[in-house]
Amino acid sequence: MTKSPDHPLSPQEQALLQRRNFLLQASGGLGALAWSSMLADESSANPKSKIQNPKSDHPLAPKQPHHRPKAKSVIFLFMEGGPSHLDTFDPKPRLLELAGKPMPESFGRPITAMGTASNNIIPSKRVFTQHGQSGLWVSDWLPHTAQHADDLAVIRSCWADGLNHVGSVCQMNTGSILAGRPSLGAWTMYGLGSANQNLPSFVVMADGAEVLGGTKNWSAGFLPAVYQGTTFRSSGTPIYYLNPPDTVSEAQQRGKLDLLAQLNQRYSANKPEDTELLARMNSYELAYRMQVAAPEAADLTKESEATKKLYGMDNAATEKFGTMCLLARRLVERDVRFIQLYSGSGSAWDAHSNIEANHTKMCLSQDKPVAGLLADLKARGLLDSTLVVWGGEFGRTPFAEKGDGRDHNPWGFTMWMAGAGIKGGQAIGMTDEIGLKAIEKRAHVHDLHATILHLMGLDHLRVLYQHNGRLERPTMTDGEPLKDIIA
Repeated sequence: MTKSPDHPLSPQEQALLQRRNFLLQASGGLGALAWSSMLADESSANPKSKIQNPKSDHPLAPKQPHHRPKAKSVIFLFMEGGPSHLDTFDPKPRLLELAGKPMPESFGRPITAMGTASNNIIPSKRVFTQHGQSGLWVSDWLPHTAQHADDLAVIRSCWADGLNHVGSVCQMNTGSILAGRPSLGAWTMYGLGSANQNLPSFVVMADGAEVLGGTKNWSAGFLPAVYQGTTFRSSGTPIYYLNPPDTVSEAQQRGKLDLLAQLNQRYSANKPEDTELLARMNSYELAYRMQVAAPEAADLTKESEATKKLYGMDNAATEKFGTMCLLARRLVERDVRFIQLYSGSGSAWDAHSNIEANHTKMCLSQDKPVAGLLADLKARGLLDSTLVVWGGEFGRTPFAEKGDGRDHNPWGFTMWMAGAGIKGGQAIGMTDEIGLKAIEKRAHVHDLHATILHLMGLDHLRVLYQHNGRLERPTMTDGEPLKDIIA
C-alpha cells in the first residue's frame, strides 16, 4: 500500500491495514459471506443490453430483468438420491403385466446406470388415484401433496446426462455433470441482484448428511464469488461464523468497524478505480446487520402452533424438513430470491434395494411439509410470486435391482413446478409404457433451468458472462422454456 506523507500511520494503524489487506485477499470467511449478500439501492444493469457483465461498486444491486417476472422467489425442493417417478407421479400399468419378465425388445436394448441391475421388470406396489378438479394421478405415498394437485404442473418427460449421483446432482444444479460451472442460484443472483439488504439472497439448507459434491452445487463457478450460495441452518446460529466471540462487546465491534471504515476510506481516496474495495467496505456493515436479521428470520417462536403443525413439526418423522420448509417461507417473506432445500441430503432417496421401506420413509418425511408450504404460501398470498420446484437428480428404472430395488434412471423421470406463472393441474410429457425413457415433449435439465430463469424474468440466452475469452450462458446455449406449463 502507499502511505500519504500528509497522513502518517501509527504502528497500530499499520497493523490494522496489514490485517485488512489479508482479509481483502481471502477467498472465504465472514467478509466473503457478507459481501456475497451486499445490496445497494441503485440499479447497475441496462435492461436493453444483451450482455450482463456490469462494472459496479455493488454487484448485488437490483438489476432490471429482461421481461416482467412472474416469480420473485424460487424454492427448489431437491430430493437427493433420485425419487422413483414410477411410484409417485407416473403410473405404469404395463409394469404389472410384465412383472418378473425381461424387458421386451421393443423398448430397445437393455440399459442400466450402475451395471448391477437385472433386466427383469419390477411393478409398483403403489395405488394411484386421481385428485383435484384436474384429475391428476398421484400415488398413495404422497396423500398431502395430492391435495394440491390443481396447483402442480407435473413434468413426466425429464431427462439428464449423468449416471451417478455426484455428476447428476451437479448437473441439476449447474447444468453440467462436470464441476466448475455456476449454479442456477448464482446465475439468478448475477442476473437480478438482491432484493433485500440484510440477508443472503441465495440460501441452501440440508436435512442430514453433506450433499454429494458439496459446495460445488451452490458455487458461483467462474462468476465472482459474490454470487455463491450461503448455507443456512434450521437450528442454532443460522449462518456459520456470523456472530462475534462472546468476549467482544457490541461497542467494541462498532468501534472496530468505524476505525476500519476510516482506514479503508483513506486507502481508497487515491484509488477511485478500485470498485471492489467499496464493495468490501460495505460487506462489513452488512455482516453487522446480519447478526440481527439472520437470527430473527430463523426465530420460529413467533409462529403459531397451528402453523407449525401444518408443516408437520409436531411429528418426529416430518419435523426436520417441516422446519426447513417453514424457514423457506419466512425467507421468502424477507425477499430472499433463491432458496434450496435438500431432502435426504447424502443421497438418502437412493433405493437400490428395498424401495418400499426407503421410499415409505422418505416420502413421509417431506410429504406433509411440502403440502404445508404450498398451503401456507397460498394462504398468505405468496404462492402467486413464489415458484416451487420439486424433484431429484434423476428417477428410477423399471428393473428390479437386488430383487426389490430400482437403479438410477436419467433417461426419463418426473419433476413438478407450482406457484408463480405455472399452469397447474396438468401432466406434461410422457415416458414409454414402462417408464424407462422420455418419449414425448422431452425436457432436458437445460429446459428446466431455462423455464425457471424465464419465470424470474430472465432470458437464459441473454444472461451472459465473459470467461476465458468467450461468453458463457446458464444453459450453455441449449434449452428453452417449457411453454406448456407457463400461464
